[in-house]
Amino acid sequence: MRSEQKFPGNSKWFAVYTKPRWEKKVAGLFNNKGVENYCPLTRVLKQWSDRKKIVLEPLIRSYVFVHITDDQQASVRNTPGVINFVYWLGKPAVVKEEEIIRIKKFLNEYDNVKAEKAEVRLNDKVRIVKGPLMMEEGKIIGIKKHTVKLILPGLGYNLIAEVSKDNIELASLK
Repeated sequence: MRSEQKFPGNSKWFAVYTKPRWEKKVAGLFNNKGVENYCPLTRVLKQWSDRKKIVLEPLIRSYVFVHITDDQQASVRNTPGVINFVYWLGKPAVVKEEEIIRIKKFLNEYDNVKAEKAEVRLNDKVRIVKGPLMMEEGKIIGIKKHTVKLILPGLGYNLIAEVSKDNIELASLK
């Protein structure tokens, strides 16, 4: 889903984190507000007991991209279903236009595309995306089957927390 309305000035692409399974609904709300957005959808063949059907599913769960100016951030943040912007170094992460174009091209050329989280390794810098430490960043110092151990620098101390692998992402957006 995407709105084509262009805004003058220095618009940039940002990633917005949505409530689970709200990606298409949030994209529709952005369209109603006139906010240019892109919710990458992939065509997936679903099988039920009585039929098969191709459905459009979000490529990246809980993410919608918006092309806005800094002045529009409050309006985007206040849209129902939006949790927050994805942050990088304390500011909403800017996504390069080339990355958006690459996603669009890839989805136009292939069906049944899946996005997989990158595996984490020791010393990777990560951001916590769910739970009580949400949006905190740290460095991985240990990996178990379902959790990672992070150093979270703060207050002049190294705070160490074990966090579920499902609750982190690589801190590589720029």
